[in-house]
Amino acid sequence: MIQRIQSVYLLAASLVLFSLFLFPMVNNLILNGHADNIMVTGIYEVINGVRTITSSFILLALATVVAALLPLAGIFLYKNRKKQISYCYITIVLLIGFSFYSAETVKGVAGNITLRPENYGLGIILPSLAIVLIFFAIRGINRDEKLVRSADRLR
Repeated sequence: MIQRIQSVYLLAASLVLFSLFLFPMVNNLILNGHADNIMVTGIYEVINGVRTITSSFILLALATVVAALLPLAGIFLYKNRKKQISYCYITIVLLIGFSFYSAETVKGVAGNITLRPENYGLGIILPSLAIVLIFFAIRGINRDEKLVRSADRLR
């Protein structure tokens, strides 16, 4: 069966997760007297007008790459729709774990500093958006499954 909208949703979920490398999770957090941005690659400070990385998160960056490749790999399971649906559910569970890990990393860096809502960046919301897109993909896969069943009844 030709994949339709679910492939677009899975590709969009993968692109949303890859965009975590572009958008910070926390903006303008004052840690060492400088404005810091926390991204999945590390902590960035603006010192004398130059943006420098002061601490890197190698494990979080690798987890982001793996999390972004999961929905992309789900596109290629189109020949077995039931397997594709179960793979999408597993991907959602892993993305929830990834969201928890990234939130705990931000909390660990911030320490006892209270994060205000204006400090949160777009990067905090993106894993949730990817989960919603994967749910839309599951809905599209279920529609294809219903279409195939109805076509089989007509034969």
